[in-house]
Amino acid sequence: MSSTSNGQRLQRVRAGTPPVEVKKIIDADGGVIIQGLFAEQVDRLNFELDPLMNDWHEGVKGNEWMVEFAGRQTKRMTQLIARSKVFREEIVDNPTMLSYIDTMMLGTSDSYWMNAAQVIQLQPGEKAQFLHRDLENYPIFRKYGPEGPEVMCNCLVALSEYTEEMGATRVIPGSNKWSDFEESGDPEQTVAAEMEKGDALVFSGKLLHGGGANRSNKPRRGMALAFCPGWLVPEEAYPFVVPMEIARTLSPRAQQLAGFRSFHNSTLGGGSLWQVDYLELGDFLKLNEPLNENS
Repeated sequence: MSSTSNGQRLQRVRAGTPPVEVKKIIDADGGVIIQGLFAEQVDRLNFELDPLMNDWHEGVKGNEWMVEFAGRQTKRMTQLIARSKVFREEIVDNPTMLSYIDTMMLGTSDSYWMNAAQVIQLQPGEKAQFLHRDLENYPIFRKYGPEGPEVMCNCLVALSEYTEEMGATRVIPGSNKWSDFEESGDPEQTVAAEMEKGDALVFSGKLLHGGGANRSNKPRRGMALAFCPGWLVPEEAYPFVVPMEIARTLSPRAQQLAGFRSFHNSTLGGGSLWQVDYLELGDFLKLNEPLNENS
């Protein structure tokens, strides 16, 4: 089995650190903690989310594997674009965050989806999640190991205290470079990604990780923003759940992330995707016209 020292810790850099420096750390360790990335937004975001999360159900419906994966004592709330003004106006297209995501996604696609965005709140007593790699959403890529393309990456934001006792996400630094991606590691190899509110763990889809056990008497709240290339189907079907009146208010970059614009492959060669009668989807939906003409 591959091994990682328990003494190893994720590196930490301040928000605004140049993307090339962040990418070097992610290539080496699989992830990096960006301190203060959403420090200005976290309290206002929580203010919007609290009424919804207070009444949100624990666990998810589905097959036994999904029920276990999601956590029986974990609240997971999606559709953040529709449910939070702060999220859609200040977070989804945050230029600093996307400058780091660009370094992982633009090597395989000229543009990319927001694969999923959800609030994940571990309730007291929740057990540790099993270790996994996010690229396993597309299991065929396991066989390519560390040399395969980056098909998922994630920005996991601490929305509350994020301590080991409260179930901070656990990771195995360096597991993004293991030769065999069928190997899922061991909990003893993990370290806790402890963070302050507003910090974010930005990591490759090749990194082994999982939610920790919440042994405290307080909920641990995080927000996961995952991304995938434009040529893969995302986890969440945003064009079917985000109302057009909200989609029209998003920036062009956010519209792209949520699937309201086409995807192109000009850099690496290839065709355009997600079109209507060969029309750019943004033109078909008239997203380039002034808002007052679409009201």
